[in-house]
Amino acid sequence: MKRLFSNLLFKVFLAMVLGIVFGLYLPESVNRIFTTFNAFFGQFLSFSIPLIILGLIMPAISDLGKGAGKLLLLTAAIAYGSTLFSGFMTYFTASNIFPNLLESHVNETAQIVDSGLELLPYFSITIPPLMDIMTSLILAFVIGLGLSYQENSTLKLVVKDFETIIMQVIEYVIIPLLPLFILGIFASMSFSGKVFSILSVFISIIGVIFVLHILLLILQFTIAGILSKKNPFKLLITMMPAYFTALGTQSSAATIPVTLEQCLKNGVSEKIAGFVVPLCATIHLSGSVMKITACAMALMILEGMPFSFTLFAGFIFMLGIAMVAAPGVPGGAIMAAVGILQSMLGFTEEMIGLMIALYIAMDSFGTACNVTGDGAISLVVDRITKDKLVA
Repeated sequence: MKRLFSNLLFKVFLAMVLGIVFGLYLPESVNRIFTTFNAFFGQFLSFSIPLIILGLIMPAISDLGKGAGKLLLLTAAIAYGSTLFSGFMTYFTASNIFPNLLESHVNETAQIVDSGLELLPYFSITIPPLMDIMTSLILAFVIGLGLSYQENSTLKLVVKDFETIIMQVIEYVIIPLLPLFILGIFASMSFSGKVFSILSVFISIIGVIFVLHILLLILQFTIAGILSKKNPFKLLITMMPAYFTALGTQSSAATIPVTLEQCLKNGVSEKIAGFVVPLCATIHLSGSVMKITACAMALMILEGMPFSFTLFAGFIFMLGIAMVAAPGVPGGAIMAAVGILQSMLGFTEEMIGLMIALYIAMDSFGTACNVTGDGAISLVVDRITKDKLVA
């Protein structure tokens, strides 16, 4: 999967470049072929999203009934709190910076929309989803929570098999077709004249998110340092091998051995580190939530869509839960978020494509932020439990 996702990053970059070239230089009749594919793929994606929510979230929640009792709940609560903090910190920062930063791009986009240049598909096929997004979320929560209390359940086996099927759909169907989908989106934007405005926005957003994720790590280790009565900067520096390993692997799971070793060097007990690090590699995604929240707000500003604290508060709370199901699947974090982006923020097909491209472009930094933050959480849990399992 690591190799697949690394190849995906290259393919997405290539798709963006080719999309810009095709939109500028190929005739409208050829570009409409890509728009036709996007119309079909967009329908398939809409059909798949409720199934992805069910297939990823149901087993993730059902597994919370296993483990070390109170220690599991304590770690999960701290990880979720860290994820929420990241989301709200990003919201308040972006809501103060992005409106001024992106103001000129909003005007450019409005002028382009008024020009009326648009690629239309040759034909379209409607594929209605089996249920709407909110229904699938609630159903996933209800079944997942119910199964978390079942020791031996046939339904749990069915849910696990369904999870396997959905992961195969993502890995072998959706992910391989994403570059072509993104190519079509950039070809359409290039044809309409919007693409260079979007690319300059990409650079601005990535710069802000990079600064934010460094600040988040400093805050996380400052809290951990205060509780453990250790120098937070020394703790953070000790975790740097895990940070750079995650930059290279783009995988929280692949970085677990390094994260575990560095946590032990920071003085975390072997028993706590051995429990917290693998668990947080699955449920702690503060870096991923930061990327998605910032990119979502930037695109909403660019499209002239209204946003408010109330709207994003609900979105961040739901995103923190949806992210639990994301790791282990290439592109899983953004795929798990697509349904919430559509149902809660009203994202269009083109905006979803841009979100996917932005997310993949920054995946290394998000993963590194997640993994390094796991070290701070292990220190906090170790201090609270005083090196003893709370069972």
